[in-house]
Amino acid sequence: MTVPMPVRPATPEREERPAAVHRPGPRRPGPQRPGPRQGSSPQAGERLRPLTRRQVEDRCAELGDLYAQTSGGGPRAWNAARGAFLRRLGADVRRPGFGLLIAETTVLTGCAYGYPVPGGDPRGVRGLESYLPGSVLSVAASGRLFLVSGIVVPARVRRQHQDRAWNLARRLQTRLLAEHDAALGVTLVDRTDGATVQALRSWGWRYAEGDTLQSSVLGRYGVLVLGR
Repeated sequence: MTVPMPVRPATPEREERPAAVHRPGPRRPGPQRPGPRQGSSPQAGERLRPLTRRQVEDRCAELGDLYAQTSGGGPRAWNAARGAFLRRLGADVRRPGFGLLIAETTVLTGCAYGYPVPGGDPRGVRGLESYLPGSVLSVAASGRLFLVSGIVVPARVRRQHQDRAWNLARRLQTRLLAEHDAALGVTLVDRTDGATVQALRSWGWRYAEGDTLQSSVLGRYGVLVLGR
């Protein structure tokens, strides 16, 4: 997952001079301060649609650019992030049931992707069985557990209106689970990556067990889950 950090610099407001009143009479309305900015609704925001495997392959360069642009860092970090993302995506796209949604206006603005965990046999899925608690394994056994490999969105989606149903990350993850008839989404996150954990939690993900992010004795990763 990428949770970008760039913040747009604030623009100073111009000072407003009061209009002089030369003679008695009705006053003209003065300039009005702009109201609070409203977040875009689903109707005014990005359009979501799935890509086929062939379309993912055709748009790999564009998807890699999106990931790198939202990852931050300089040119060297940009290239490294892009290459690592495309390698992971290339492996995931061959998984049975793989799905990828894109968000777009006139340009690509976000994506979310993943694949179902094989029913009753999570072995071999990036070592997933080492991390899943018993409560999640029971959902895997039913064949309705979906591994969300990544959610790639602009920085504003992490900072603004995270609890709204029309937040872009929430729309992407909800649609992804619905299209694959998943009862539960699951993702692994590095326990030291506080920014990613915080972003996921703000979009409705919860700890798989208890009130903290538990880790397996076999690794530093913890499990977050998301219900439909």
